[in-house]
Amino acid sequence: MHSHAHEHHLGGRAGWLRAAVLGANDGILSTSSLIVGVAAGGGESRAILLSGVAGLVGGALAMAAGEYVSVSSQSDTEAADLDKERAEIAANPQAELRELAGIYVGRGLEPALALQVAEALSAHDALGAHARDELGLHDISAARPVQAAGASALAFAAGASLPLLAALVLPRAALIPGVFVSTLVFLALLGAIGARAGGAGPARGAGRVLFWGALAMAVTAAIGSVVGGAV
Repeated sequence: MHSHAHEHHLGGRAGWLRAAVLGANDGILSTSSLIVGVAAGGGESRAILLSGVAGLVGGALAMAAGEYVSVSSQSDTEAADLDKERAEIAANPQAELRELAGIYVGRGLEPALALQVAEALSAHDALGAHARDELGLHDISAARPVQAAGASALAFAAGASLPLLAALVLPRAALIPGVFVSTLVFLALLGAIGARAGGAGPARGAGRVLFWGALAMAVTAAIGSVVGGAV
């Protein structure tokens, strides 16, 4: 009797991992940039915290809505492709069988074996075989709008709470440099964790968010200072 170890592949994480990392990164960066911008413009502590809370709530809802609409569009496209393929299989099963066999020939199988594989897979689940091998649709990468929206909203709120907490405990005089530095630390950790969860090197993931994070906050602080001075 043979036992097979269950293998865990990283591809199953693609949907929720992308949404969570994107949401947390946006939450940290947008909220910290908002706080730094308002502080650089001369805003008082109450206004700074209020802007941070508004950014957290509004950003989380916007991320959820945007992710849901985007992934729903992908889901609709996948469903339309499956409906079309289902109709083609019902209308001309032999032509679809030859098409499937041709795909396997293109992947290196001999024509006779390719036809045998196509017949066996079609007898088991013709639509599933065409979805996987012709359309490139897989269960692990299927669009899940609700899951993606929830992951984005929760991740954004969690990320946004970090610079907001930093602004809450830091004295006004140290708020801008404190939020700036703590945000870079948060971004580096998030980039490293996200890269590691996706199978990449942590240093690479941290490095690519640090540059853009520092640039975004610097630009926002500069604009806040200019606008604050003008008004």
